[in-house]
Amino acid sequence: MAVIETAGLTKTYPRVTALDHLDVTIGDGVTGLVGANGAGKSTLIKILLGLVPATSGSATVLGHDVATAGGRIRALVGYMPEHDCLPADVSASDLVVHLGQMSGLPYAAARERTSDVLRHVGLAEERYRPIGGYSTGMKQRVKLAQALVHDPRLVLLDEPTNGLDPAARDDMLDLVRRIGREFGIAVLVTSHLLGELERVSDHVVILDSGRLLRSSATTEFLHSTGSLLVEVQGRPDAGKLLGQALVDAGLAARPAGGALIEVDVRDETTRDVVRDLTVDLGLGLVRMQERHHRIEDVFREGVAGGVQPV
Repeated sequence: MAVIETAGLTKTYPRVTALDHLDVTIGDGVTGLVGANGAGKSTLIKILLGLVPATSGSATVLGHDVATAGGRIRALVGYMPEHDCLPADVSASDLVVHLGQMSGLPYAAARERTSDVLRHVGLAEERYRPIGGYSTGMKQRVKLAQALVHDPRLVLLDEPTNGLDPAARDDMLDLVRRIGREFGIAVLVTSHLLGELERVSDHVVILDSGRLLRSSATTEFLHSTGSLLVEVQGRPDAGKLLGQALVDAGLAARPAGGALIEVDVRDETTRDVVRDLTVDLGLGLVRMQERHHRIEDVFREGVAGGVQPV
């Protein structure tokens, strides 16, 4: 059974189409939902939670129709909102216990689960402090904890790294990965930072202007391009010099930024040619590696060529 499934899902406002006939199926594991601001990510989450009605089309979450079973869906799903919505004068422990009870847990079970999830997200020591004194990273962890406290089958994480510094972002991404792979909870995580989703997602759904651009396993986005990235050093024009030598040798080569050159692999001798020419020119070979597609490459190509559902 699909965790999330939509068919022709559309949401329109007087001057904006937020979702445009969206057909997508999302299964277990960690799924990244990516798109620029305004692509329809948050609107989709609100519809999936039964908080906003669709204009047309249908959607199911864990087998339940979002149009008629919003309450049941919200009992089975954890939601981490994008924006800061935490009361400053309440401790993380009290807040998560309260929200656990609102999700149907008895008080004793809510306290026990709260202790567990706050420890899992790294707030065991600070759980009794008022949230108003927390850093942005700590507040994000509180929001994640309350999404997990009732042991949901699915969690919807809306921009969980929003406002975090690089170290805190890495910690949050590690938590997202653990939720999906160690806790066995299905995860739908949104982000406009494409590189983040490459790191944590098993599957990626790309939206553009409310339409499906592509939905694929992450590994399908990151396949080899059939070219090499070559970096050389030794003189200011090292990349240009080697690039011209490769072209003269009959290889397709082009600049890839700075001292980087992208070289199409012609046959099994291509690496030997690159190495030998580098030595002949008296340059230093820093690296020579297969170039792989990135999610942003697919997104850029799709936008440039028009949005084409795949």
